Amino acid sequence: MGTIDDEREYHIGLKEGEVGDYVLLPGDPARAEKIAGYFDEAEEVNWVREYRTFTGKYNGIDVSVMSTGIGCPSMAIGVEELVKVGAPTMLRVGTAGSMQEHVDVGSITISTGAVRVDGTTKEYVPVEYPAVPDLEVTMALKNAAEELGFDYHTGIAHCKDAFYTEDNEDLPLSNQQDELWETWYKANVLSSSMESSALFVLSSIKEVPCGEVLANIGLTYAEEPIVAKEGVDEAIKCALRAVEMLEGL
Repeated sequence: MGTIDDEREYHIGLKEGEVGDYVLLPGDPARAEKIAGYFDEAEEVNWVREYRTFTGKYNGIDVSVMSTGIGCPSMAIGVEELVKVGAPTMLRVGTAGSMQEHVDVGSITISTGAVRVDGTTKEYVPVEYPAVPDLEVTMALKNAAEELGFDYHTGIAHCKDAFYTEDNEDLPLSNQQDELWETWYKANVLSSSMESSALFVLSSIKEVPCGEVLANIGLTYAEEPIVAKEGVDEAIKCALRAVEMLEGL
């Protein structure tokens, strides 16, 4: 594992022909292995840094899963290099903290856009450029969640760079942060995580369809960013059913 050569992309360690038609993108390398366990067959292709990749089959469809680590910088690198090796469609399967009282722990959020409170995407386009996923992929995720009977929500996600700024009075910008969080709550932003913006913006620029489903494992609005890792299996099943739907199955 971890082999890099002239044919392979430097960070993700992959080359053309090693990824399927759909690439699922969790953050955690351990979750990449968990998702691969849902495939009918899977082989670990490579593991470089935070980028752990399995490729195989799901109901006859060529699929892959690659972890991206935490945050927009590593997500952006992953997307850039996946595009280079020919990844046609990407679906992020992540975790998030709820920002609304009606979004319970264990529910899933299907993102229709993201608030760009990150630094990475500002290196690509101005903040006026929207961070939105592909409509067809997003509708497939919504239809999958509905068919499977999951507790799901659709709406705007929040994408940040710093995890420990929600409730930290010792930070120099704590007052400003409190005001911003209150703004997002009042604006009906549903869930907060750390990778959405990079996936949506880069996919739009590169013309590669993408979507995102998040398991709400915390209550950010209640200053409890992590409560229980519930909803992860539902998010995985939702993404895989969406893949089938996109293939007409």
